[in-house]
Amino acid sequence: MSRPKNPHSRCDRATCVLAGLLAAILPWAVHAERVKDLASVAGVRANQLVGYGLVVGLDGTGDQTSQAPFTIQSIRNMLAKFGVTIPANVNPQLKNVAAVTVHAELPPFSKAGQAIDVTVSSIGNAGSLRGGSLLMTPLRGMDGEIYAVAQGSLVVSGFGVSGKDGSRIALNVPSGGRIPNGALVEREVPTDFAEQPFVTLNLHTPDFTTSARLAEGINARLGADTAHTIDAVSVRVAAPADPAHRIAYVSTLEQLEIEPGDAPARVIVNSRTGTVVIGSKVRVMPAAVAHGSLAVTITERSDVSQPNAFAEGNTVVTPRSAVDVHQPEARMFVFNAGVNLEEIVRAVNQVGAAPGDLVAILEALKQAGALRAELIVI
Repeated sequence: MSRPKNPHSRCDRATCVLAGLLAAILPWAVHAERVKDLASVAGVRANQLVGYGLVVGLDGTGDQTSQAPFTIQSIRNMLAKFGVTIPANVNPQLKNVAAVTVHAELPPFSKAGQAIDVTVSSIGNAGSLRGGSLLMTPLRGMDGEIYAVAQGSLVVSGFGVSGKDGSRIALNVPSGGRIPNGALVEREVPTDFAEQPFVTLNLHTPDFTTSARLAEGINARLGADTAHTIDAVSVRVAAPADPAHRIAYVSTLEQLEIEPGDAPARVIVNSRTGTVVIGSKVRVMPAAVAHGSLAVTITERSDVSQPNAFAEGNTVVTPRSAVDVHQPEARMFVFNAGVNLEEIVRAVNQVGAAPGDLVAILEALKQAGALRAELIVI
């Protein structure tokens, strides 16, 4: 005896399949990103530091003092502080010292005593900084104040070897290196993060749609009138006055997820490398395109004209040129109204257009008014 069929079994199976499809599609349809990845808090920023110092202990690869007088001057000033005086008429020829610049990035909220990485670069004609040590170098900010002091042994990834005949082999750049944790912070950078009654979030990419959605998302989560848009970059959010509560408050803001606005329709062309990037929102109006290239080849050769043994005359060289013109078949393709990125790429690939040819096609479409995008050449 056959088993009776359940009239709802087919509907239940279809519902399960539909639910599975929705579960697979929805994560891609809703492109939400964290506020932490879209914006930064105004006033919370790093600061650039720079200093001038000396690297010693080099194996004869330092500055040639005859061509880098500032290195000798720096050595004289340093030794004078230790009570060592070099006679004015003596010009020491040092090969183990190099004048360098030292720069670093001071992270926000850095405290005195914390260590930061520094980068050391030669400013003279030193061949290599490998094996050298940086002497104590103060690092200053834009205001001229000292915020860190750097010192330590360099880590240089490159090397250079030269011969007496002037030949030289170098790998990477041996005239620069880094010192991990090579500087100690001596002074904190003042900030007004806890002084203002609000927190301003600045978008990394200016966009009015993203700014409006950011304010809407914050108001939906934390209450109406909590956030207000200022412009396409900044959103002002009311914040608690207590610094301890403000830290947790900003952490909550950073974890919110919103859907950013679509990027504008742009075509980016790198004229140096031939790279072409086409945005997903680029559209093309109806247009027909035919693209071909004309190749002209000129070959030069010389023929020798020599008279026979019983004739009078001189042997002469006669130039002969051969010109060959080749024009491959140009195929035409048609863009329909509102074609998307995939159709544009497929049409261009069908005619075998190189990156340089693609740039010419895009520029022609822009001039014809058929390219609905901003064409940017970098």
